[in-house]
Amino acid sequence: MSTPRRLLDLLLVLLASPVIALAQQPSGLQPVPEPPPPPAGFSLDPALEPQVTIIKRGEDTVEEYRINGRLYMVKVTPPHGVPYFLIDNKGDGTMARQESLDSGLRVPMWVIHSF
Repeated sequence: MSTPRRLLDLLLVLLASPVIALAQQPSGLQPVPEPPPPPAGFSLDPALEPQVTIIKRGEDTVEEYRINGRLYMVKVTPPHGVPYFLIDNKGDGTMARQESLDSGLRVPMWVIHSF
């Protein structure tokens, strides 16, 4: 490497050093405050949290999502890495394949009464 090239490299490093040092840590930071407590009477119901079971079937990774023991969604990730979903849209146990969770409009549906 020639001497003018080394001098140019050294000059660039010296000019960039203060900028890098200033960009690393902003001054005047304050710690994030603790989140407020939940409202009175609020409790998390563990039955409403989905239960996820991860199974290895052959080379595929299968994630089964259940609420109250009822299977409502399956995510299958094949070895090539592009996952697809099997979703029970009507609640009758029939799974429909979807390539992603954002694939169109879904009308909200609630179970009013089940026998």
